[in-house]
Amino acid sequence: MNFALNALNVLMMLFVVAVGVISATILVLFVIDRMQRKDAIRRNYPVIGRFRHLFSALGEFFRQYFFAMDREEMPFNRAQRDWVERTSDGGGNTVAFGSTRSLGVPGTPIFMNAAFPPLEEQFAETRPMVIGPGAAVPFVAKSIFNISGMSYGALSRPAVRALSRGAAKAGVWMNTGEGGLSPFHLEGGCDVVFQIGTAKYGVRDGEGHLSDQRLREVAENPHVKMFELKLAQGAKPGKGGILPGEKVSEEIGKIRGIEPGKPSISPNRHTEIDGWGDLLDMIAHIRTVTGKPVGFKTVLGSSDPWEEFFTLIDERGAESAPDFITIDGGEGGTGAAPMPLIDLVGMPIREALPRIVDLRDRHGLHDRIRIIASGKLVNPGDVAWAICAGADFVTSARGFMFSLGCIQALKCNRNTCPTGITTHDARLQRGLVVEEKDDRVAHYAKGIIKEIETIAHSVGVTEPRQMRRRHVRIVQADGRSVPMNQLFPSVDLGAS
Repeated sequence: MNFALNALNVLMMLFVVAVGVISATILVLFVIDRMQRKDAIRRNYPVIGRFRHLFSALGEFFRQYFFAMDREEMPFNRAQRDWVERTSDGGGNTVAFGSTRSLGVPGTPIFMNAAFPPLEEQFAETRPMVIGPGAAVPFVAKSIFNISGMSYGALSRPAVRALSRGAAKAGVWMNTGEGGLSPFHLEGGCDVVFQIGTAKYGVRDGEGHLSDQRLREVAENPHVKMFELKLAQGAKPGKGGILPGEKVSEEIGKIRGIEPGKPSISPNRHTEIDGWGDLLDMIAHIRTVTGKPVGFKTVLGSSDPWEEFFTLIDERGAESAPDFITIDGGEGGTGAAPMPLIDLVGMPIREALPRIVDLRDRHGLHDRIRIIASGKLVNPGDVAWAICAGADFVTSARGFMFSLGCIQALKCNRNTCPTGITTHDARLQRGLVVEEKDDRVAHYAKGIIKEIETIAHSVGVTEPRQMRRRHVRIVQADGRSVPMNQLFPSVDLGAS
């Protein structure tokens, strides 16, 4: 009996203490909120006004799991993410009952199935394609779908390791992003495309200029197959890369050739390139020094200025042309960029890609310059559309991030990524097990290629690169669909 009374007294005392602590805390917060001047809601509604910020912060997570429909979220909806998730698991990827996609949304591609598609024994494998036939060491690219530029620094060490190993298993290439070549890009033994950003990370001298010696050193690695000059990327055209200081470790600083602990902000363009002639000169110089194919990545604001670029190639000769052009859409992603650039600047890939393809073909450079499409192309329909539009290859960054386990937490720029993909917090990186994730990367790459082949067979061709604009219709504002070759007539109408 005494024991029960004593326990009850202790509980009562704890309750009184708890009430006192809570009351004191509320009183302190009330005084702070009432006295502060920055937030009108908190000043007028002390304590209670704080819940507005809490609910706003949690809103994106509640929407993702409880409120948003399968096709509603941005930048990627649940249906898109779930497709990548199932494919990365390596299991079946069939769904039941019917599509949740509205076919009346303007811009939606609808592939035109053939009356008599090829039989299974008539299917053909997608053949490797040569990039840079005039380079000393051309690149024979095996896969139509590959990993887009993501830097070590923007991504964590285990993320880069898993991507490298998965890329090797799937036979796809991996772009380093502008952060230089790390040992982790090379770990898996995959084909690597070295990206040269405006700060020349990894190939710069002490003053930040392009170093021929460093270029040769990188090119000597047999896994490095091509060099890509980054002129612009879709999420932030006109602005250089941004790497927060907390992500610039000693190791990353050494790889990039910059001071650790300080924010790394690249120039908004290459200081040596003031015009089209300078661009062609730079491409020729890097190709001569390295012996490898060289191209560039950019975003179209308009296709009109690029007419001058292709005209200059005509004057100089086809040998002066870039070996490839990567077109990133204005809807492309990144770890950190100003919202006005993400939201408002850059032509979408759906318009930019056909325009640059037509410019290339109009100038007779179809077999000289390969076109690589990038920018929010993560599902089979997206990639198949790009191939129909004229792309020779497609690359994806965020699709492969989803294969690693990205949950679209939107924390890439804060070093607090809960999945360990874009953080350098060792505790959070523990969640990303390389030996598990590399298989998911490979499954995703192989799975999306298989589904693209399925679409190709459905429209009546034996392999994906035989698809043309006539094989896909685009939904218009009035709900009707129009063949893409009517919206963007190809130069060679017989091949449209």
